Amino acid sequence: MIDYIKSKRTAQFVILGTVMMILGLISQNPAPLLGKVFHYLAVFFLGYYASKKAVHDSIREKSPNVDLLMILAALGALIIQEESEAAILLFIFATAEVLEAYATEKSTSAISSLMSQVPETAQLLKADGQTVEVATSDLNVGDVIVVAKGNQIPIDSLAMTITTVNEMALTGESIPVDKKVGDEVFAGTLNEGHAVKLQVNKRSNETVFSNIIRMVEQAQSQPSKIGATIDHFERYYVMGVLIAVPLFILALYYLQALSFHQAFYRGMVLLTVASPCALVASVTPATLSAISKGARIGVLIKGGTALENLASVDLIYSDKTGTLTYGDFQVIDWQLPKDILPVVIAMEQTSHHPIAQAIVKHFPDVDLTSLSPDVQVQEEAGMGLVYGDIRVGKPGAFTNYKDPNAYTDSLSAGQTTVIVSKGDTVVGYLTLADQVRQESAQAVQDFQKENVAVMMLTGDNEAVAERVAKIVGVQSFKANCLPQDKIQEVQASQAAGHSVAMIGDGINDAPALANANVGIAMGSGSAIAMESADLVMVQNNFAKLFQVYQLSHRLNKIVWQNLFFSVGVIIVLVSLNMLGLLDLTKGVIFHETSTILVILNGLRLLK
Repeated sequence: MIDYIKSKRTAQFVILGTVMMILGLISQNPAPLLGKVFHYLAVFFLGYYASKKAVHDSIREKSPNVDLLMILAALGALIIQEESEAAILLFIFATAEVLEAYATEKSTSAISSLMSQVPETAQLLKADGQTVEVATSDLNVGDVIVVAKGNQIPIDSLAMTITTVNEMALTGESIPVDKKVGDEVFAGTLNEGHAVKLQVNKRSNETVFSNIIRMVEQAQSQPSKIGATIDHFERYYVMGVLIAVPLFILALYYLQALSFHQAFYRGMVLLTVASPCALVASVTPATLSAISKGARIGVLIKGGTALENLASVDLIYSDKTGTLTYGDFQVIDWQLPKDILPVVIAMEQTSHHPIAQAIVKHFPDVDLTSLSPDVQVQEEAGMGLVYGDIRVGKPGAFTNYKDPNAYTDSLSAGQTTVIVSKGDTVVGYLTLADQVRQESAQAVQDFQKENVAVMMLTGDNEAVAERVAKIVGVQSFKANCLPQDKIQEVQASQAAGHSVAMIGDGINDAPALANANVGIAMGSGSAIAMESADLVMVQNNFAKLFQVYQLSHRLNKIVWQNLFFSVGVIIVLVSLNMLGLLDLTKGVIFHETSTILVILNGLRLLK
């Protein structure tokens, strides 16, 4: 509300100042004194908020900024009684500031419009079957809500009945998605099926939408490398201009014998056109536009540096499950003692891994009432789950275990097998099948056309890895990987001079994600993987990554266009002033127009 009032008051002052400037220009010839009064009023209204901002920012940053140069130029024009020039300078500057603010706001409007679609209330289903309207912030995990057909889903939940959801607001995909019982649905998406019951699985501040806002806010406070360099350069550049202008005035006055009025006027022109406004605006609006574009297609980008690094990537390591494959496993064969099966199901309920979820889904009727509701399961990254003397995990974790039934020797080629042991003895197994994503195969081809190699690192067995690698078309793969193996692969490639991206979704992927030049996590993955990553893909869709890779190259191209253009304009305008061919009004017009142009150029990334 405070920001709204402030922006409204700023607009009112700009309008008042504009009116005063026009009255001053009209009356300055027939009534010079009245014209001066109007021009001074115009300078006050047009420069009031700009001066406050310039002084405040300079004090906060402990160094002068580009806005301060413009204010000083206007004050200098008043000193030599060029009131109309001062008013016109501030008018153009204030108008450009308003347009710049509008253009920058456009770069984040995708996020604002996204959030405005999330309902603030939900229909909570009570134990007696009645519904009551409550705030989404009051909902807890486990609550059941009802969403009517055509209404938006208010909070991330699990479907309790079959429905169809349009996720375009979140992922950019217009084709509705069928949701089965147990599938996750997201806040802000549209229920296009019949009325559906949903079980809340996240608090309102933990939803995908709230994560988008949080990550965008983090991105705004984390400039890209080139943006940070320009911010650092700005401080010294502005100080250089403040030193150069008095020297320039003295040189004109003593060496070229210009009058003090002429020399001082030319100095004010230099103070204006040498200001690096366009240079400073070359990076941030474009970066925010790219981040907003990424969010619109379902990829959360944690800052400009992540996009810069992605553009230079020449090697991508990818996990298999949920990335190159759907991660929608189905149990096709199993062998377990009756007394062990309920324990295994209870253990798998504590994990978010696709294999664990598939096992739980395959045994919906297993009676778990005899087990303690507080099953304390330990998850060992890359190995599996442990509860007491029972271990569930991949075959490689059981090489030294007794196996009287030879379960580990009869693994199905090309399939995923989970081994179960009690004590030091293998007592059973579950075999699951997964499907390869067609869009993953296309994305791998697209990356390879851009000379970016894609390699697969998976904790699964050799046969499964080989089958997926052939279908997807990755250039090489490594199976039976532990977390440390993935880190070693990433670090070895970096030591060889490669810029490496790593894609994963599990706890075992988090260390590799943190070590890679660009870490990319899947939205359905573990919280630690998403925290370790630089990019988060809301949907497990490899093709989205290629879109963001293209976006990163477009961003780099636009940033460099802006930098060359803004520097070129400064050089031309300063040169014209040195030759005495530029007045203050034209200098301001060209200078501020260049600033607006680089911002609008950055907004092209929103297309």
